[in-house]
Amino acid sequence: MSIDFRTEPASYRHWKLKFDGEVAELILDVDETGGLFDGYELKLNSYDLGVDIELYDATQRLRFEHPEVKVVVLRSGKDKVFCAGANIRMLAGAAHAHKVNFCKFTNETRNGMEDASGFSDQKYICAVTGACAGGGYELALATDYIILTDDGASSVALPEVPLLAVLPGTGGLTRVTDKRKVRRDHADVFCTIEEGIKGRRALDWRLVDEIVPNSRFAEAVRTRAADFAAQSTRPSDAEGVALTPLERHLDDDRMRYSSLEVELDRAARVATLVIKGPQSPAPATPEAAAAEGAGFWPLRLAREIDDAILHLRFNELDLGLIAFKSEGDAEAVLAYDRLLTEQADDWFIREVSLFWKRLMKRVDVTSRSLVALIEPGSCFAGFLAEFVFASDRGYMLSGQFEGDNRPAAEIHLSAANFGRLPMSNDLSRLATRFLGEPQSLEAAAAVRGEALDAERAEELGLVTFAYDDIDWEDEVRIFLEERASFSPDAMVGMEANLRFAGPETMETKIFGRLTAWQNWIFQRPNAVGEEGALRHYGTGKKGRFDFDRV
Repeated sequence: MSIDFRTEPASYRHWKLKFDGEVAELILDVDETGGLFDGYELKLNSYDLGVDIELYDATQRLRFEHPEVKVVVLRSGKDKVFCAGANIRMLAGAAHAHKVNFCKFTNETRNGMEDASGFSDQKYICAVTGACAGGGYELALATDYIILTDDGASSVALPEVPLLAVLPGTGGLTRVTDKRKVRRDHADVFCTIEEGIKGRRALDWRLVDEIVPNSRFAEAVRTRAADFAAQSTRPSDAEGVALTPLERHLDDDRMRYSSLEVELDRAARVATLVIKGPQSPAPATPEAAAAEGAGFWPLRLAREIDDAILHLRFNELDLGLIAFKSEGDAEAVLAYDRLLTEQADDWFIREVSLFWKRLMKRVDVTSRSLVALIEPGSCFAGFLAEFVFASDRGYMLSGQFEGDNRPAAEIHLSAANFGRLPMSNDLSRLATRFLGEPQSLEAAAAVRGEALDAERAEELGLVTFAYDDIDWEDEVRIFLEERASFSPDAMVGMEANLRFAGPETMETKIFGRLTAWQNWIFQRPNAVGEEGALRHYGTGKKGRFDFDRV
């Protein structure tokens, strides 16, 4: 079954959106029979990938379609349960690759909620009534403020270790310590008990921000939402931009969008993403850009690449390498790039830029080898040049192909390459590339606005190799064949380590440390073996463990 990430509110089965001026409610009301696959029911507001696909879509629409919304209240639509977390039977029956990709996608979605709070000034409040366990509490942790009903029954919990022999895989451990600053010994207790923590202790240990009796709970949520809304800088009178349905044509070996074409070479295990530059001039003003709606080229392209990357992650597991190419007029790209830079204070332009930031982070943490192939007629300029610096290697053709009248390949740098689209380590991709060479970063900054040919780009360290047309085909072929011959397990580990040099942040811990451990634990017999805890969940039997420490 091919998993489709395209959806819209009219098609939601698990979430409801309600709007009241500056405050929106995002209500989790899971359809038990609406699982993405057969063989399990989504009881107790538990979730699978289908639930999270809708959540991702909802968070995107809240940012683009509802600029007036300053606060989002996340709550349950069911009595006596907030969310039981990821569905255990789904996890027990899922292939290893699906479990890992599912956790990565849920992490990215929750990081996106925090990005909305930090950079779009759209705050999230979580109103917890009933049991809030596992991934449910991890969802709450992604919000700015957690209010818990103090009714003697409602609780928060991360029971994965004692119950399932796995980890809270959606940032739970990291957010408990790094975001909520829970004391280490308290966190140790919290993460090793099944029943969770209630009331005053949850508040004292900083697991929640406020506890309120049932009789005052709704009023307290309204008050906190009003407080947050009063501090927000989001516009109250701006008109939203509808995220209209994304058009995609999928053939056996090709995916076609309006500004992107994906070529699938399954024999070589390579997916080539060909990015098409703009076909029309950049709008003169932010208002004109917003009037184009979802057709505004940078927004349209970001949505298309986002969809393509997610499709490749979940539906094309054998394709181990993504090659980025581009076609178009670099000056036309730079005109859009200038609009995004010069009008960064406009809410719509800001949201488009932030979407590009999140998209490039998704590229960074995608477990595929990445290569940029910079050929004549390419348009790797400004924010599109980030694909070159996100790649594990960059190959650039010097001069032109024989008989080809397209202009020689060039790279154009702009302000977008020096901090506007940071990686998870909070550095730009160029700063990360030149971590031990500050003089190289300064040299690159000095040539912003210049057209850099292959020799100059190689000299500046912006590409790995520059070849003429005599050597180009053989060198690229050798690289692709060599990469395809390596163990994909070793490649995933090597690339993830090499891509994130520099300072560690909450995000790098989640994607580097936590995801790596969960990946390993998901394969261990203590969790997923025939006698593993994940397999025995719900049977009344306890898992039988191999107690050797590894």
